[in-house]
Amino acid sequence: MYIIAAILIFGLLIAVHELGHFATAKLLGVSVEEFSIGMGPLLWSRQKGETLYSLRALPIGGFCALEGEDEESDDPRAFGRARAWKKFLILVAGAAMNFLVGVLLCLILSAPNQAFITAEIASFNENFSLQGEDGLMVGDRIISIDGERIYLYSDILLMLSRSGETMDLVVERNGKKLVLDDFPLVPREYTENGITVRRYGMTFHVEEATLGSRLENGWLTAVDFVRLVRLSLGDLLAGRAGLRDLSGPIGIVDVMSEVGEASDTVWDAFYNVIYFAALIAVNLAVMNLLPLPALDGGRIFFLFLNGLWLLLFRKTINPRYEGYVHMTGMALLMGLMLVVAFSDIGKLFGR
Repeated sequence: MYIIAAILIFGLLIAVHELGHFATAKLLGVSVEEFSIGMGPLLWSRQKGETLYSLRALPIGGFCALEGEDEESDDPRAFGRARAWKKFLILVAGAAMNFLVGVLLCLILSAPNQAFITAEIASFNENFSLQGEDGLMVGDRIISIDGERIYLYSDILLMLSRSGETMDLVVERNGKKLVLDDFPLVPREYTENGITVRRYGMTFHVEEATLGSRLENGWLTAVDFVRLVRLSLGDLLAGRAGLRDLSGPIGIVDVMSEVGEASDTVWDAFYNVIYFAALIAVNLAVMNLLPLPALDGGRIFFLFLNGLWLLLFRKTINPRYEGYVHMTGMALLMGLMLVVAFSDIGKLFGR
């Protein structure tokens, strides 16, 4: 059941992305050849005006085929003949829809909360050795860790887990910012109820939830997801993460189904699956805007490059050359997806 739900969610997010392109193109008067829900063999179709609306067999997304998107067209309403600002809005609309869905899902997750843990320190373990005017004090609000802004309590746990033996802290104390460079905040052994545990030795203030704090928490959770994508890409480029850490649709569906099945209650399963759906929605938005060939971000990059070329040389880049770049990028992207898919399958059978 969770596998089916995960596949449908993943497909729905891709379909929503394409719906963003479609709706914006229609709104701006750009011709759309076909708008499809699903991929693969055709199940149903209907021609309405210039656009073929279709339903296909595989519920793994969809597509929006714009007139003159990848080839020359004599149609005055073709994408290739549209003004640059129209092209930009159409290209960015898919990612915008994904991000909007991610925000809405985060708001849904925040809505039932009766209270939120804040970034304000409420107390210390009795053996905590780093408190004082030159260290941390009750009432301090952690603003940043190693240069990364703290929006939510979960950010503290994430950034502490990424830090080493020392870190650079910025806290707010009595309305003023205090910088604590090379602060040695690491897990230590503490005794709680007769049991030795490893903790950072702090507890944080809890605030009753209001409509405003629910909305803020939902929005900031989506913003945090954007940062998580950035940090993950940084780890990949820096070599801190490798191929085994990448996951494609197969790995994502597997993780979502695992999380759902491992949940204790129906609400926990719903929460965890929706959380992953929100994370994937924001991830799709960010990744699609990267300036890489074949992605929306790559097309936007060429849009700006074309404008610069026109300004400098009074002529535009030959569309064929851009098409070659995108085709090459698509081939490389499909190759990477194939490698990641085999890696995901290897993980499944390697358990």
